[in-house]
Amino acid sequence: METVEQLVSFHHIQVQLSGGAPWGFTLKGGLEHGEPLIITKIEDGGKAAHCKKLKVGDELININGSALYGSRQEALILIKGSYRTLKLTVRSSKWQWKNFNTQKPCKVASVYYI
Repeated sequence: METVEQLVSFHHIQVQLSGGAPWGFTLKGGLEHGEPLIITKIEDGGKAAHCKKLKVGDELININGSALYGSRQEALILIKGSYRTLKLTVRSSKWQWKNFNTQKPCKVASVYYI
């Protein structure tokens, strides 16, 4: 049986989305709101959904190699500056990723949101 610490441990997941915006997810929070940057929605049929690595509740911590300091405005500028490829690192709960290969990059050619 797992302990509480094991159940709430986190993994850093690296995701690469290709093909340009829209990327297919929505963010909430940021320093401006006193909350971490959290993915609140994955659009059905979008790039983020096809990737199958991003989950609602994941915390965004890095965009295209730039560490985030928690500002939603900063994140949006970095995301909007990504023309063909968007590389994200998220902090995800262990229970979501127990049996998932985190090394495989996601490259999709469909379209959708953010």
